[in-house]
Amino acid sequence: MTNYPLLTAAVLSTLMAAGARAEIKVGIMVPTSGSEAAYGIDMQNAIKMAAEELNAKGGVLGQKFVTFVADDGCDPQMATAAASKLTSSDVTAVVGGYCSGATLPTLKIYADAGIPFIVCAANSSKFSGLNPGNTFLINALATYQVDTAMDLFKKIGVKRLAIVNEGDGYSEDLASLTRTKWQAEGKQIASYQMVAKGEQDMSALVTTLKSANPDMIFWTAYFADGGLLIKQLRQGGYRGKITVGDGSTDIQLIKIGGKATEGAYAMANPLPEFLPKGKTFVEKYKAAYKQDPGPYSALCYDGMMLLADSLKRAGTTDKAKLTAAIKASRNFPGISGPISFDDKNNLAHSNFVTLEVKDAKWALVK
Repeated sequence: MTNYPLLTAAVLSTLMAAGARAEIKVGIMVPTSGSEAAYGIDMQNAIKMAAEELNAKGGVLGQKFVTFVADDGCDPQMATAAASKLTSSDVTAVVGGYCSGATLPTLKIYADAGIPFIVCAANSSKFSGLNPGNTFLINALATYQVDTAMDLFKKIGVKRLAIVNEGDGYSEDLASLTRTKWQAEGKQIASYQMVAKGEQDMSALVTTLKSANPDMIFWTAYFADGGLLIKQLRQGGYRGKITVGDGSTDIQLIKIGGKATEGAYAMANPLPEFLPKGKTFVEKYKAAYKQDPGPYSALCYDGMMLLADSLKRAGTTDKAKLTAAIKASRNFPGISGPISFDDKNNLAHSNFVTLEVKDAKWALVK
């Protein structure tokens, strides 16, 4: 009888240790509420789909993946709370990050906890200066997006460019970079405007833009307000060209803007439907979630698969060794394309393409 409690404690200790080794906790930080929730839920679905596929094959290092979702609301304060929640949950790594303005404030929180963070959508150029070393961007930086935009503008003969942003970390960064590069090439900025997020009546902005007489308006923010602006621009009589940034390359932009979006261009990261390996992914996603995958789904699926590959190469869930393994990734064969990192942990090459709205759908501009 005197040995029974000791035996029980030993057994419990063994069971607890085995339980601790039985799963790998992965945090998912995306907006699941607010105006960008459609993107966030899509990203979450893709990450979970990858985790489930990995688990069906036995997981990694003999352990299964368990995911924990934290809603960042595309808002800096909500994002820091979400990061703190995931950190306190003792996750091994985090995959996600949609809005740059919300993602950037979380970097130090994850760094202080030593948690590697694979960012699969956010791409502000500010990541290069603020990256503490544990953050890895698998979507190309905004600077590459600007290069793609410049190529388009030159190709179609743009002379007078107007730029509109919403003042957040993503759209202001893209707008500012574009203005700087356009002017550096001796071209004219006809108008540079900022509109409040969620603004419904953009008539004053439309009047200002029309009076500036641009032959191209570049909207650098998100699809919800972008679709509305395009509709009001056409209703207000603007007949020039329109381009949107990658934050607006969702079918919802076309649904919100309707016929007004026809002919609009977009700078886009790799959309699943245009990828060589995308057909199978699209079919699996639709079978799992009864809807088409969104623009960042392939990147997020790749982010989870890259994490699993890095865990295998690290041979451990030790966070420091895992971070080093992610950093050492060379041409990881993602659906979205090969993944390698530069010296600042950014995707080492551009993944941007140009799209155009044709017959109420996105079409690849060759």
